[in-house]
Amino acid sequence: MPRTPAALPPLAALEPARLDWCCDDTSESAPRSTQFDDVYFSRHDGRAETEHVFIQGNDLPRRLAAWDEARPFVIGETGFGTGLNMLCAWACFDTHAPPQARLHLVSTERFPLHRDDLSRALAAWPDLASRAERLVRQWPEPVAGVHRLWLDERVTLDLHFGDAAERLALLEGRVDAWFLDGFAPAKNPEMWRAELFEAMAAVSRPGATFATFTCAGVVKRGLAAAGFTWHKVPGYGRKREMLSGEIGSPPADERRAQTPWFTPPPARPPRRVAVIGAGIAGASTAAALARRGIEVTLIDRFDRAELGNVHLQGALYVKLAVETNLQSRAYLSGLLYTRRWLDQLDPDQALWRPSGVLQLAMNEKEQARQARFLANHPLPESVVRGLDAEAASAAAGIRIETPALDYPDAGWVKPLELCARLAATPGITLRLGEVAALQSGATGWTLALADGERIEADQVVVAAAGEAARFSQLSALPLQPVRGQVSQLALPEGAPALGRVVCAGGYVPPAADGVLNFGATFAPGDTDMTEREGDHAANLAELERGLPHFVAALREAGAELMPERLTARTGVRAASPDKSPYAGPVPDTQAWREAYAVLAKDASRVPDVPGEHHSGLWISAAHGSRGLASAPLCAELIASRMCDEPLPLEWPLVDHLHPGRRVIRDLIQGKSPALLR
Repeated sequence: MPRTPAALPPLAALEPARLDWCCDDTSESAPRSTQFDDVYFSRHDGRAETEHVFIQGNDLPRRLAAWDEARPFVIGETGFGTGLNMLCAWACFDTHAPPQARLHLVSTERFPLHRDDLSRALAAWPDLASRAERLVRQWPEPVAGVHRLWLDERVTLDLHFGDAAERLALLEGRVDAWFLDGFAPAKNPEMWRAELFEAMAAVSRPGATFATFTCAGVVKRGLAAAGFTWHKVPGYGRKREMLSGEIGSPPADERRAQTPWFTPPPARPPRRVAVIGAGIAGASTAAALARRGIEVTLIDRFDRAELGNVHLQGALYVKLAVETNLQSRAYLSGLLYTRRWLDQLDPDQALWRPSGVLQLAMNEKEQARQARFLANHPLPESVVRGLDAEAASAAAGIRIETPALDYPDAGWVKPLELCARLAATPGITLRLGEVAALQSGATGWTLALADGERIEADQVVVAAAGEAARFSQLSALPLQPVRGQVSQLALPEGAPALGRVVCAGGYVPPAADGVLNFGATFAPGDTDMTEREGDHAANLAELERGLPHFVAALREAGAELMPERLTARTGVRAASPDKSPYAGPVPDTQAWREAYAVLAKDASRVPDVPGEHHSGLWISAAHGSRGLASAPLCAELIASRMCDEPLPLEWPLVDHLHPGRRVIRDLIQGKSPALLR
């Protein structure tokens, strides 16, 4: 029987782990869950127990030493706890795996520890201290979803916060070895249920192994029913026996039975990739691929590193829907990922600041909307919180007349400098020029440049914003150009300083290098890059509408707030009709129209035909004004799919971002191909 597609759980904060710390003659302290009345690891020697049960139980030293695949070795875990198991797997990988190998860790956790508790728990093993520090520094907020962490250049950890069975049913990826952990079945029967074992089987690779400390009957029956073969083997310490085993042929993935067009193309890890466009979408994708050891040619018409200091700042922010939807989930995941990514990429904060972002509620309608949003989304206050006007004023450092939503961990970025930093990643060659055409061949793609040069690549990523549609393979994807002009003001000495990025109709970040950025205008369908005095006037009016006291203080300090005294930075963004990015493989639109034509007559008659794609062609575009929050995660999505890795988003969100979604929507609505653009 097909598995029922998993529903995404509510977007909310998770209940944290509740601990006490127990001591005895052989251990200074060990964490114990008061929720489950059970310890996280043996008080006698938790490290040795992990090595015996999970590392040796899955034969990892031998398997990792022999690993020669282009894709990473993937370990899945049901119950992250303190992270001891994952850190031990990482140490085993470093000891035994060849230099070119990579490791991908996937772990679920329903009750994440507080950061301080995590640090305290792992302090018992000084030889793991450097690894523990990397984990603790990136430890995410307790928000349900997928949180990708870069442990080092070869090791990735995806934390799936939420119920183990639910999270694995949402996993897009395959696992080679399982750490079947968690509190004892008698203490935590909710985890050790049939749905967990079924979800494990469904995302296992053929021959995937497992190991677990328990021999409980419910575990043996559940594993066998899901298709695993189990064996009793000697346990550790006082546990006489434990289980290990494997699965031969996992069940077919039936999750896309009703949406076969989203069936992913076969993964073919490439050696050489060309990325068209060196903005935030292209540069982050190029860096994600180069990090995986792939040779990348990044092609653009200009080199951002040659522009010098243009003082441009972009807001790292999102605006979430009142009612939870897929778009909001994707953008929030992107915001949280970009924040961790920037901290790893630029820990000295030369290119960004986590200043926080205030979204003002300028009228009663917006105030009601924000109140409904907070009622529907009980997220951690470290992610988003509501502030009254007084608290918003304290956060911004300037008098504000309205309440606001505050994103304390968001901020601002220097986008051009960031793109230049990414383009300088080892493994990337920046090529200046314009790609005139893409031609597919038996072994890959040929890129014909306007100057006559031709570049060969195994695969291609198009990240050229609105210009992506000029390639014939992507011409059916609707992309709307949107012109925007940011105004810049050189500040006099003594000018007031903002403590937050403030957003209303536009945005204004805290000044950097003595220059205040504010704007931006929004002109759909306009591609003219000429500076406009009228846009400066519009930006000034919007700034004064949202922050009248700030503007008054600027004038008092002698700032020349006149359109003719401002400078401009103008750009053309691209947007999709539904305002979500396109990130994924490029569909063969004509093949889709033919294969799924029946949907125009009856949307319930879904042909059992996987969607055809242009082999090795990808797109990251339509990021609009929120590309800093969406593009880096979309880069990871594309690189992970290309390299046959677990994906950094749940599969319904992966499908939501698929560039073919509009083709299917328009077919169902009966729109003619001429209207698809």
